[in-house]
Amino acid sequence: QVQLVESGGGLVQPGGSLSVSCSASGIIFSRYTMGWYRQAPGKQRELVAIITSNGITNYLDSVKGRFTISRDNARNTVYLQMNSLEPEDTAVYYCNAQLGFTTYWGQGTQVTVSS
Repeated sequence: QVQLVESGGGLVQPGGSLSVSCSASGIIFSRYTMGWYRQAPGKQRELVAIITSNGITNYLDSVKGRFTISRDNARNTVYLQMNSLEPEDTAVYYCNAQLGFTTYWGQGTQVTVSS
């Protein structure tokens, strides 16, 4: 059974930092492109960052220079380090694993940026 379990969300003040992680089980993690998506209330889910099996990364324009995605294949874990957080970053953040037409989702973790 495939499981993606996110952790690390919470409340942070504007300008602060937060790191979220996603631990995967039931898949050959190193083969998958891993991604972080987010969905704010009333908005569509959007891709925030991805990292391929080869370590190539790509980011949503609005988070470039502030967010960093990384992966540890030995731990089957993908991370998202978020710096200089803005209220507009408030959303539920979802972990995604994709290989070809196969995709899995985590349950999401809430990130709230507010003073």
